[in-house]
Amino acid sequence: MIAIISDIHANYEALKSVVADAKDNGCTEYICLGDIAGYHSEINQTIELLKGLGNLRFILGNHDVYLIEKSGCPRSKLVTASLRYQESVITTDNLIWLTNGVLSIRHGDTLFTHGGPHDTQEQYIYKVREETFPSGTRRIFCGHTHVQKILKLNEKQFCNPGSVGQPRDGDARAAYAILDGDNIHLRRVKYDIEKTQDAMKQAGFAEACYLNLSHGTQVGGRIDDIKLVGESSR
Repeated sequence: MIAIISDIHANYEALKSVVADAKDNGCTEYICLGDIAGYHSEINQTIELLKGLGNLRFILGNHDVYLIEKSGCPRSKLVTASLRYQESVITTDNLIWLTNGVLSIRHGDTLFTHGGPHDTQEQYIYKVREETFPSGTRRIFCGHTHVQKILKLNEKQFCNPGSVGQPRDGDARAAYAILDGDNIHLRRVKYDIEKTQDAMKQAGFAEACYLNLSHGTQVGGRIDDIKLVGESSR
């Protein structure tokens, strides 16, 4: 079985709990849909845990590229501040390891990506349509929105496993999915949110960067969802 994880965002405590749950449920492989970096403070601990998994494949998310290129986030000074912190503490070995990520993974008619098929890093998919699926693609796994969801459209299937490190669907528990053959199981796992928040406080992060973790929202408090547009078969 394969654990599908995404949007960890340097939240080590959340990742630790998800990995423990995945192992308890028989997962021996891992696919990360990107955004290992960004938002939170424990980038080295997070990468070291991922490196120790062994059977891991990972995709580059937009925050990973921001960190690698030291470009900051074009949309947010707050996000850029967190990336600047990570730039200052990440080890050379861990930064080199991060550059080994790919833009997408394909297995037959299944596509794994961070954003979406039309922009692997920056495409936000909040509405799933027939046009969401490229030719020859029956199933898509993507992250980026931090919203856990499975949707069926005719014979096609969309899955966002949700965010390990910063859920935005109103549930503060860490989110991921298990792929068992053709079956997908969504999982939510409690983790020590206060420990993550304390680490951020000690690193000098602004309060606005971590209060949202207690509520499962975006920074600023917004809750998001992903909806189906079109006919669904049951």
